[in-house]
Amino acid sequence: MLNIAVRAARAAGRLTMRFFERVDGIKVTAKGHNDFVSDVDRAAETAIIEHLRGKYPDHAILAEESGAHAGRSKAGSQAGSQGGADEFEWLIDPLDGTTNYLHGFPQWSISIGLRRRGRMELAVVYDPLHEELFTAERGGGALLNDRKIRVTQRRGMEGALIGTGIPFRDHLQLKVYLPMLEAIIENTAGVRRPGSAALDFAYVAAGRLDGFWELGLRPWDFAAGTLLVTEAGGRVTDLAGSERYFETGNVVAGGLKVQREMLQRLRPFLGPDLPA
Repeated sequence: MLNIAVRAARAAGRLTMRFFERVDGIKVTAKGHNDFVSDVDRAAETAIIEHLRGKYPDHAILAEESGAHAGRSKAGSQAGSQGGADEFEWLIDPLDGTTNYLHGFPQWSISIGLRRRGRMELAVVYDPLHEELFTAERGGGALLNDRKIRVTQRRGMEGALIGTGIPFRDHLQLKVYLPMLEAIIENTAGVRRPGSAALDFAYVAAGRLDGFWELGLRPWDFAAGTLLVTEAGGRVTDLAGSERYFETGNVVAGGLKVQREMLQRLRPFLGPDLPA
């Protein structure tokens, strides 16, 4: 399954690279406030789905642009060894960082994750611009271009480099976020906001960032990334320290000690305006 996911990601990568140098000619529409989709997003998503459907027609798919796709057969007797739509679900972000891509800003990626009965089993985050392929399988560790990666072993927030995403859809979330940023940045080496959550998680897994947090993410934004971090020895939770981030969309990731201190700094902001 990982090999098929890698092939799908590389196919989407070739397509996105083909248009990256001439983004002025790409058709773009607005899905919402500061939220855009292009023909490249849709074409990349179609390429990924075709690869996955060709091999696993009974698996469910949740994709950013086209939404939920049920498996072609939900009957257990027909699903065979590959499992049925209720058992396996692919989560796809065909172009994570569309705004960056459309501005020629070199920070975007393709993210593919697989859940089995609600538990992440494999992850692919591909950065075709820099030819970096991050992969993970449950119990098998995390890799960057076939080289084992680990989160940093920093003892706390002092000197840590932290990644984040600034809320852009919900102005009320931004009001809650800004004091959180002030609390997190104290005594650190700084906070970075590159603009592709999937790559932010991958960078935590690879030790390039010590931690990461963001509010209001969608499942396809972080599904693959969460497995990369945990398989690299890190921890991912929601703001309350539980594993309900697929429900809340709020995530905190990092090496064990950094992630724990991040939670301590962020918990005071939990309340009616910001569920965990």
